[in-house]
Amino acid sequence: FTNAGMNQFKDVFLCTGSRDYTRAANSQKCIRAGGKHNDLEDVGTDTYHHTFFEMLGNWSFGDYFKAEAIEWAWELLTQRWGIDPSRLHATYFQGDEHEGLAPDDEARNFWRRFLPDERIHKGNKKDNFWEMGDTGPCGPCSEIHYDGTPDKNGDAFINKDNPNVIEIWNLVFMQYNRDSGGKLSALPAKHVDTGMGLERITRILQGKQSNYDTDLFTQILNAIGILCNQQYTGTMEKKDIAFRVIADHLRTLVFAITDGCTPSNDGR
Repeated sequence: FTNAGMNQFKDVFLCTGSRDYTRAANSQKCIRAGGKHNDLEDVGTDTYHHTFFEMLGNWSFGDYFKAEAIEWAWELLTQRWGIDPSRLHATYFQGDEHEGLAPDDEARNFWRRFLPDERIHKGNKKDNFWEMGDTGPCGPCSEIHYDGTPDKNGDAFINKDNPNVIEIWNLVFMQYNRDSGGKLSALPAKHVDTGMGLERITRILQGKQSNYDTDLFTQILNAIGILCNQQYTGTMEKKDIAFRVIADHLRTLVFAITDGCTPSNDGR
């Protein structure tokens, strides 16, 4: 299982392999229950992390780059899906002096075509520089966040683990390769790798306050309630946290088993 949608395209980014296409769109099954990108401990205690999720992505392999990725993301969210533009924020990489990386002013300026400056936020290396692991293809990224606060005043909650202000899409601009010594070098070509969680965007489009309130989870939660003679009420109480954990893990196991994974009580 992958922990990120880009894993299967690593050879293309490094120019050690190729495909017979330069653009793609996909839905990638991801499991994050260990390793660098590990969401296991957040499951249940919040409403928007999962051990299994479907990563929706669009890709450019040396074809389009930042301008098109940002324009098309905005078009899909606001024009095709009708999401309120006034609830959207974007982030860009603020640079890193230690790495010798300048701020991604290019991405910031592209966002200015659609958003006012007060809803374009700079972000540090942790939040706005995407790396799958300690080595390999990487680059600055631009996240799109949805402000679900009643007064649309969620500016201060960007990347602050607030359940009402969540990241829904990450536009990654693959420009570098990190070697085993930690050094960054430019990739032979520039690429785009975007990732949008199906569960989160479903929540937004269905007007819910929690991923678990969408039709991806409600039938599972109802079945758990029947078996336990309890009712899920969506609170942060221990009972409802347990409901969410069980629902999340059941969904993860079902997808794992259908992909040929045999559960065991020995090892991972």
